[in-house]
Amino acid sequence: MRSEFINGIKTFAPVTTKDLIEYAFEKKSILIAINAEKILKSNEASTIIINQNIGYPDGIGALLALKKKGVKNAIKIPGCELWLDIIRIKEKEKKFYLIGGKQDVIESTVTKLKSEYTNLDIVNYRNGYIQTEEEIIQLEEDILNKKPDVIFVAMGSPKQEILMSRLQVKHAAVYQGLGGSFDLYIGNVKRAPQWWMKIFKWEGLYRSLSDFTNIERWKRQRIVFRFIWKLCTNQI
Repeated sequence: MRSEFINGIKTFAPVTTKDLIEYAFEKKSILIAINAEKILKSNEASTIIINQNIGYPDGIGALLALKKKGVKNAIKIPGCELWLDIIRIKEKEKKFYLIGGKQDVIESTVTKLKSEYTNLDIVNYRNGYIQTEEEIIQLEEDILNKKPDVIFVAMGSPKQEILMSRLQVKHAAVYQGLGGSFDLYIGNVKRAPQWWMKIFKWEGLYRSLSDFTNIERWKRQRIVFRFIWKLCTNQI
């Protein structure tokens, strides 16, 4: 699968979601969502983790950068959809392990998944509040015992990438960082409507407009505007 370096970040250019999924299983790698924020703000440690694994275009900024580099047929793949596509395609043949969110969120997520995917084998799950080295060691031991094929980690960046990178050393599997995808899945957070995504393809901006007083959201959107400016002025 073709990839390009964008500001030092290796970003793959999938043509279909299925191609990306099959490539991840072939490599037993970590799937990492790439957006403008990661491209502009990734530190050396995070960049190493990304470049050793599979960074895919989750945000509009990454997609625009790929297209500017001549990858015309690349598509944007939202991470909050990708993990469900993995389940849909692989539920009959793979074992899954879920990490992340508050306890009520992870429990609601597992309950909903089991009701919607009757063949899904979730070998275990836990919340994302991992505080001590002992908890990480216990998690590693449980994963080694359960031997899942797919591990979803919803803790936000860079925590989830650091944890997945450590777990990967102990147990080879397909990993995906999910950020707040569990909250989206169970309805705690609303997604942008289809008409917006069809026209603008920029979900982060919709969420900022919907929650206009959220300063942190607007700070993140400023990064996207800065990224687009740098892209248009050939600084990336």
